[in-house]
Amino acid sequence: MARESKRARIARMHDEYAILCERYPAPKCALDFANPLQLIIATVLSAQTTDKRVNTVTPELFARYPEAADLAAANPEDVEEIIHPLGFYRSKSKHLLGLAAALDERFGGRVPRTMDELVTLPGVGRKTANVVLGNAFGVPGFPVDTHVMRVTGRLRWRSDWRIAKSDPVAVEKEICACFPPEDWTDLSHRLIFHGRDVCHARKPDCDNCPLRETCPSFAIV
Repeated sequence: MARESKRARIARMHDEYAILCERYPAPKCALDFANPLQLIIATVLSAQTTDKRVNTVTPELFARYPEAADLAAANPEDVEEIIHPLGFYRSKSKHLLGLAAALDERFGGRVPRTMDELVTLPGVGRKTANVVLGNAFGVPGFPVDTHVMRVTGRLRWRSDWRIAKSDPVAVEKEICACFPPEDWTDLSHRLIFHGRDVCHARKPDCDNCPLRETCPSFAIV
C-alpha cells in the first residue's frame, strides 16, 4: 500500500466521520444522568464495566445520595452493597466517597467546569473529565476509551497505530487537531458506538462495516 500523506489521511478521516454521522445522527452519552454530579459518579463507576450495567445500579445510588454531602457521609458498606454488581466495588466505593468529600469540601458540592480542577478529584482522570465537560457542560471534550483507541488505530487515524499500547493523551491531542472543537464530544460518541456495534475487539464485523471501502484494516484484522 502506498504511503498516505497527512493531508490525504485527514481528508479520509473527515469522509469516514461523515459516514459515521449518517449512521449515528443523534449520539448521546450512554450513561443515564440528570445533572453533572450524577454523570461524574456514573463515569467513575463505568471503569472496567459497561455503561448499561452502571445504569442498573445508579438509580438507587442517586436516590439514596442525591447530593455530594450525602454520599460523602455514607456508610461505605451501604455503597458497596449498591454497586456490588459492577465489580471492584470496594475500590470504586472508596473513589466515590473520596470524590464526594472533595466536591463537598472544596467546591461546595458542585462539579467544577474545568479540566484542571476536575483531574484533581479522586478517581477522576482526563477521560472522565472529558466526559463530564462535553456531556454535562457543553465544553468541547474528547474522551479516549478502549473503543476510541481501537477504532482510531484500525482506521489509521493516528500516527502511532502500530504501537500496541498508545498514550491516550497523545491520541486525544492528535485526533482533536484534525477536527473543530465543536465536533469533539460527538466524534468520541460515534467512534465508541462504532466500536461497540461493528469494530469489535476480537472479531470486527468488517463485512458489514460502513467504512470498509476506505478502512486500511478491512479484511486484515
